[in-house]
Amino acid sequence: METAPQFFRHGPGPLARLVFFALLSLLLMAIDTRFKYLPEIRQTIAVAIYPLQRLAHLPTAIYDQVSGLFVSRNLVDEIAYLRQQHLADQGQLQRLLALEAENAQLRNLLEAGQRAESKTTMAEILYIPHDPFSRKAILDKGSQAGIQPGQVVVDDAGVVGQITRVYPWLSEVTLITDKDHAVPVQLVRSGLRSMVSGTGEDGTLELRYLAANADIQDGDLLVTSGIDGIYPPGLPVALVSKIESNAAYAFARITCTPAAGVNRNRQVLILSPLPPVPERPAESIETKPEDKKRGKVGIR
Repeated sequence: METAPQFFRHGPGPLARLVFFALLSLLLMAIDTRFKYLPEIRQTIAVAIYPLQRLAHLPTAIYDQVSGLFVSRNLVDEIAYLRQQHLADQGQLQRLLALEAENAQLRNLLEAGQRAESKTTMAEILYIPHDPFSRKAILDKGSQAGIQPGQVVVDDAGVVGQITRVYPWLSEVTLITDKDHAVPVQLVRSGLRSMVSGTGEDGTLELRYLAANADIQDGDLLVTSGIDGIYPPGLPVALVSKIESNAAYAFARITCTPAAGVNRNRQVLILSPLPPVPERPAESIETKPEDKKRGKVGIR
């Protein structure tokens, strides 16, 4: 049997194929550059195979969607947890700041108590009655703690008021801003003595009955004079904030700002009563030598 020649049995060689396809590629590139036919063919082929591409990409898209759902859910849960933790941390931070301020105020109160010559009792303001006609506060110490009417109440900044009513476990303090309350004071700078009175408004006091030409300035510090036998001398009471003088009036209108206040702190000190002021000695009745001769009695 006659066999086919070697060339037809195995086909073109590798080198011939390489040269053929290289020439074909160059020809197609030249045609594409010259006549622009191939872009349309590519567009047609791309449209034809697009469903196959989507079908081939479908498992990957489904996997990405499912993974995204789990990741999104985890992110939502994590964000919700972080927000809740942030709110909890903010609340704890506010409590810590409040405790820090309270501790600082307590340290100042302790120093004020050590400076005071009399015995002190620490108390806490429970509440302030909503009375438009008076300025009072209720403390958590009463007669069971040895509190008596008339005792002075101070904080770390100055005078707060005076105990006016005592119950077994509570006491009522009338603030210095009450319109019926007055405190004898003295100007630190000039030594001038006067009386500061409440106006019935929070944060406002009046220094009354001072002449229009009195030596007083804005910012002057008023302290207790101690001449009433109730308030110890030298306790800060108020700062002069406004002076209004009018030549038509004999007295100046002087407004002051309290040095202390129940709006800033909850803890206060109750000072023990001052020693009773000695009573005025009775006038002695003696007989002078010349009165004896005349038979008269002299009074000293």
